Amino acid sequence: MKKNDILQGTLMLLILKTLAAQKCMHGYAITAHIHIVSDQLLRVEEGSLYPALHRMEQAGWVRAEWGMTEKNREARFYSLTPLGRRQLAQEEESWARLTSGVGKVLRYA
Repeated sequence: MKKNDILQGTLMLLILKTLAAQKCMHGYAITAHIHIVSDQLLRVEEGSLYPALHRMEQAGWVRAEWGMTEKNREARFYSLTPLGRRQLAQEEESWARLTSGVGKVLRYA
């Protein structure tokens, strides 16, 4: 497992979880939500967010529609699909296994 694979998988998990909790959001709102909920520990850059959202849309995990933001600007709003909900469950399970394994190694040494 490469570092980039872990980071990309983690980003997708964060996006899927955010959309599951908030229903429908535009990109900036997704990044702001992750930043706020993580107590400002995580910051998702646009250069990472939009390619991830595009991959997730191609995979059928999210649906995108044009709409107006609260500041009256046009933006793409993303929502989770049923396939995305199933993927979220798989990503959460994978994350739990990963963190469990890392925890075991840290406690062993």
